[in-house]
Amino acid sequence: MTELQVFVTVTVLFGLIVVLLLDWLDMTVAGLLSVSALIVFGILSEKDVLNVVSSGGGVLALLFGGMVVARTLTPTGIFENVGARFLILTRGSGKRFLLGLILLIAPVCAFLPNTTVVILLAPVIIRVAAALEVSFVAPMILAAIISNSAGLLTLVGDPATFLVGSAMGITFIEYLGRVALGGLLALLALIPLLPLLIKDIWTVSRRLPNEISLPRLQEPLLGVLALLLLAAMVMLFLFGELLPIQMVPPAVAIVVCSLALLIVYAVKVEPVQKVLGDIDWKTLIFIACMFVLVEALVKAGFLQTVADDIFRRFGTNHLAVGLFLLLVVGLVSTVLANIPVVAASVLMVKSYFVISQVVPEEALGAGFTDWPLTTLPIFAAMMFGGTLGGNATLIGASANIVSGGICAAHGKPIRFMKFMRYGVPITLAQLTVAAIYVTAMYYLL
Repeated sequence: MTELQVFVTVTVLFGLIVVLLLDWLDMTVAGLLSVSALIVFGILSEKDVLNVVSSGGGVLALLFGGMVVARTLTPTGIFENVGARFLILTRGSGKRFLLGLILLIAPVCAFLPNTTVVILLAPVIIRVAAALEVSFVAPMILAAIISNSAGLLTLVGDPATFLVGSAMGITFIEYLGRVALGGLLALLALIPLLPLLIKDIWTVSRRLPNEISLPRLQEPLLGVLALLLLAAMVMLFLFGELLPIQMVPPAVAIVVCSLALLIVYAVKVEPVQKVLGDIDWKTLIFIACMFVLVEALVKAGFLQTVADDIFRRFGTNHLAVGLFLLLVVGLVSTVLANIPVVAASVLMVKSYFVISQVVPEEALGAGFTDWPLTTLPIFAAMMFGGTLGGNATLIGASANIVSGGICAAHGKPIRFMKFMRYGVPITLAQLTVAAIYVTAMYYLL
């Protein structure tokens, strides 16, 4: 790569960050323009595009599959019914409302894309907020933060966790046993902050109507089949790799979403094209663009330079490296979408381990999975930093952006500083918990 091309790569990346921070342009348009600039200046070749497909295809397949399966449930009225039941369970208490959001969102986001869950549950949140006569802005911000944090509970809960897990070759069950507890602790770190950050809702107490009607479930056949598919997807996530024909999470997502579309076509409740039209293509395209930018950074040698610098600073002190990455990746993820940040960090960490002679140079390839157990705390720290750091700002994670868009569509746009008022304290608390967990992992391995 020539000096001009390196300069263009840096300029394009910096320009994209500024555009997103100042909200000058739609994020997907900005991403596509950035990729176009890299193509025009000859920075990306056909081989680079194929590398992007190899590195990011699994993540995009996982996101797309989860979106389709979740969207299949929409005509059944299950979310309206859940909203009414949720309102009843709050008993008019703002405290129950906020705590209930964690119980409602976290289990779902452990298996489905967080942006999809935020979209599907937004009507529930807005309805309950209206019944309690409070603003829905803070609960929607909280919903995005919960969904991002809950992604750490399983290997497929967030694209970042899957990226790191697939790079290490860790299975779904192994992830639950070694890493998931850290995600749970980070999620629980939210609770003590709620009465401080959202005091106006936490202290609310309203008298609800004596009887709240439950919307009837519609299209029972579609509902039953869609829920069975969802259950099958979760089971295959858990045990798919143990089958004679190994089913890795992206493959599971594609197979199950294909069956979901077949069911939609067969029951004829709505056209397949309508289901596909409601998929969050903007987020998928933006994430794909970010993977392209990561590939350009790899070609420019930035990640190798950073890996060399980390080795010079910390040598083979893996705990120091892990905590350093937790902080730095967390900071970067506040201003860049966390998925591409984690994708770049995976490559950087691999380079560090090669430089420090922990693994052979073959580890830089996509198929290498023979990682020593001692490398796990560093990978986990980088993953925690990328996922939790994205909670700090409006543009740190795709769920945040989606939440902001929903609020704007309902007449309450979220300003950048407004999101930070909630996001920054929560992120600091979660990163502190993550640092303690990573330190414990290092000494217990």
